[in-house]
Amino acid sequence: MVFLLFILGGVRKTREQTCCFTGHRYIPEGEREQLAIRLEQTVEELIRSGTRYFGAGGAMGFDTMAAQVVLKLRKRYSQVRLILVLPCETQTRGWPEEAVRTYKTIKAAADKVRYTSVEYTPGCMHVRNRHLVDHSGICVAYLTENKGGTAYTVNYAKKKGVPVINLGQWDD
Repeated sequence: MVFLLFILGGVRKTREQTCCFTGHRYIPEGEREQLAIRLEQTVEELIRSGTRYFGAGGAMGFDTMAAQVVLKLRKRYSQVRLILVLPCETQTRGWPEEAVRTYKTIKAAADKVRYTSVEYTPGCMHVRNRHLVDHSGICVAYLTENKGGTAYTVNYAKKKGVPVINLGQWDD
């Protein structure tokens, strides 16, 4: 099997060691706590099975929650890296002040930040989402309805053969 190799700070990584996140911006208040627990358990299980790099798109909602979980677990697992793949430099335009502060804190703590565009363009979100999937061996999603950017990204991952763990499907 041929592994795609990428370079991050002089360290080789394989696609199989990389996980991306995709999810809705809105998470119902009653689901947040349980979702955060399931997300942390999932990320920790991935780390224990060899996943080292975690890519997030920097959006409000699930992306933010996922990045915060990775940063929390990075304290315990020093090999973990957070990579932000952002659609444009003006991503937070129009966001609430608190969300912008959280975004800036996560961005400052990330191990790598990559922009897919300088300015917002109609397709920059899809470019970001495809980049995340194209460089990942697994995708962790919070998908509760089959529409919008999250559904597009999950369907793209499946089309590309990237396994998807959907935390939006509750088995219990």
